Amino acid sequence: MGFVFGMVMGIVVGVAIIVVFIRSEKSRSIQRSQLATTVAAFARMTVEDSRTILPSQFYPSWVVFSQSQKLNWLNSHLTKIWPYVNEAASELIKTSVEPILEQYRPFILSSLKFSKLTLGTVAPQFTGVSIIEDGGEGVTLELEMNWDGNPSIILDIKTLIGVALPVQVKNIGFTGVFRLIFKPLVDEFPGFGAVSYSLRQKKKLDFTLKVIGGDMSTIPGLSNAIEGAIRDAVEDSITWPVRKVVPILPGDYSDLELKPVGILEVKLVQAKGLTNKDIIGKSDPYAVLFVRPIRDRTETSKTINNDLNPIWNEHFEFIVEDVSTQHLTVKVCDSEGLGLSDLIGCAHIRLSELQPGKVKDVWLNLVKDLEIQRDNKNRGKVHLELLYYPFGMENNFTNPFAPNYSMTSLEKVLKSSNNGIESNGNENGSTQKKKEAIIRGVLSITVISGEDLPATDLMGKSDPFVVLTLKKAGTKNHTRVVNDSLNPVWNQTFDFVVEDGLHDMLLIEVYDHDTFGKDYMGRVILTLTRLILEGEYKERFELDSAKSGFLNLHLKWMPQTIYRDS
Repeated sequence: MGFVFGMVMGIVVGVAIIVVFIRSEKSRSIQRSQLATTVAAFARMTVEDSRTILPSQFYPSWVVFSQSQKLNWLNSHLTKIWPYVNEAASELIKTSVEPILEQYRPFILSSLKFSKLTLGTVAPQFTGVSIIEDGGEGVTLELEMNWDGNPSIILDIKTLIGVALPVQVKNIGFTGVFRLIFKPLVDEFPGFGAVSYSLRQKKKLDFTLKVIGGDMSTIPGLSNAIEGAIRDAVEDSITWPVRKVVPILPGDYSDLELKPVGILEVKLVQAKGLTNKDIIGKSDPYAVLFVRPIRDRTETSKTINNDLNPIWNEHFEFIVEDVSTQHLTVKVCDSEGLGLSDLIGCAHIRLSELQPGKVKDVWLNLVKDLEIQRDNKNRGKVHLELLYYPFGMENNFTNPFAPNYSMTSLEKVLKSSNNGIESNGNENGSTQKKKEAIIRGVLSITVISGEDLPATDLMGKSDPFVVLTLKKAGTKNHTRVVNDSLNPVWNQTFDFVVEDGLHDMLLIEVYDHDTFGKDYMGRVILTLTRLILEGEYKERFELDSAKSGFLNLHLKWMPQTIYRDS
């Protein structure tokens, strides 16, 4: 009996173990399948997916998302073949840069050429590569590069007085990004028609100049002049948007070459709250503006003496070659006389942020260095009005002042042969004259009221009145005095005949009337661009250079557009 019972129990226990084992294996199989599915899902995840699932504040400090891939294999092979690359590249650089170097030759020199150029024995190091999507039309590679080389570069310079000097360029340190564009893609080997190369970004370019067997300081200003010429030559020969096109297959690749795509019009209005760089008195600010930092494409404003809130009201034009990557840079400097200056601050704005044909009114905060974003010091801000219009889109711009004319910008009117362009009668290619639009009209401004004006009298009140000045024309008007009020109501309307609305501005100043003079309370500065485009608007304006206060204004524009040959 005991034997039978033991056998039955053994069978039951055995079956139970088998059932548990089968269930366990099945559960483990399901878990492995789920884990494999999860791993596969993670493998398909992009960087954006991971950022969506896990916000950046939860990342460990060692987690870095990079679009670049390491290029140790390329650096290893480049080191091996560098002697041959050096020979070919040195000759290429010499033949391509030397004509541009001569173009930017300082006026104190009669000749500026290479007498020797080799890149040395140290190969550059590529630290990363990234691929940029190009809509299927091409492939773009960007290579990050560092080079602390030992090149042998000697410039043969001659001064206007006949002195010849060999100048050595040494201690070169370079960090930047090279761009290679394989475009267009074709269906025959090697798969692309041409290669374009350019220096996409110049992060650092340092070098020193030394006269062989002499002293550079014997000729004042020579070192700075040569250094400026070298930097301009590099900027104008290979720095993006300049690019070199190398055809691989026969074909027309003129569309890949550098060409203007539009015009950027800039009105430098004013700056506010600039840092004072002078020990005695105030800074004498001026502004330098450029899209490409080369001498013949850089604009400089006039200098406003002893003013930390300068008003320039100046207009500049810049050629645009690549709206997607270029930007406008503004540097505000303090003039120290004799060509010397001290940087107050700088700012830039990407052209891709501008809507073609639309005026953008912006205030840009000034910083010490555009490459360093952690600058919290208040250095002031600069006021700009910007208009970008691409070439070939003139017919899309409507002149708000005269409906029968087509308009390319706020300042220039280009009219077709049956719409105002003057022709010389030559059928093969008439010489077209551009006519400059003079936006003339009547500005009507109603000074409605003031709010929360600062108290200037001992009794905590003021006797405010408003002075209106058309800055370019010099025409002035003023309201009546409202006694003992910080919230005056004037409701007075003034008309100004404006001869050139796009280049004039309205200065509205508030004063406190006293028996023996007047106290300044604040001001509002208005360009007429918005008014000319909109025709009429009413707005509440905050007073500049004041502790508090607002002005309520109503402005109207009655246009009369005339033209003159430019």
